[in-house]
Amino acid sequence: MIADTIAAEIAAGRLKPGQRVPSAREIATDAGVGMRTAEAALRLLRERGLTVAVVGKATYVAQPSPREPDADGG
Repeated sequence: MIADTIAAEIAAGRLKPGQRVPSAREIATDAGVGMRTAEAALRLLRERGLTVAVVGKATYVAQPSPREPDADGG
């Protein structure tokens, strides 16, 4: 799945917070899929909180959310 591949790139640190992720057009071309499929992959990444879209610009890797402290305060 395209979204899983990009998510793995983020998890591995190959795509870093603030870095641009491929556009729907780039994904469609590189993966040989239609635009709707590419757009769905980007939407899924946004829904997972892994990316943020900046209208008129691009989609970027989201900044990691602050972790909640453990129950023991650590």
